[in-house]
Amino acid sequence: MYKIGVMGDRDSIYGFRSVGLTVFPVDDMNEGIKILRSISEEYAVIFITEKLATEMDSEIQKYKDKTIPAIIPIPGVTGNTGLGMKNVVRSVEQAVGSDILGG
Repeated sequence: MYKIGVMGDRDSIYGFRSVGLTVFPVDDMNEGIKILRSISEEYAVIFITEKLATEMDSEIQKYKDKTIPAIIPIPGVTGNTGLGMKNVVRSVEQAVGSDILGG
């Protein structure tokens, strides 16, 4: 059975532990890449803070065309950078052929 994990800075992700998700505190990009590679086969969904996702973009792109894991950016405690919404707009545009969300 697949799992759901959350990666990012400690302050941003520890609340997810209370709802049963596995959290992976990450201090820097290199540590994040190692963790992502080690959990990518076991976790179907990996939420990752937008700040970390931006730093790890080249590594995350390697998983873009794979079904598992789905890597989903989420805002961290420092706020929303808009990365998550940009990804949604890009996906919808690719699916329907035009930008229907006005992104």
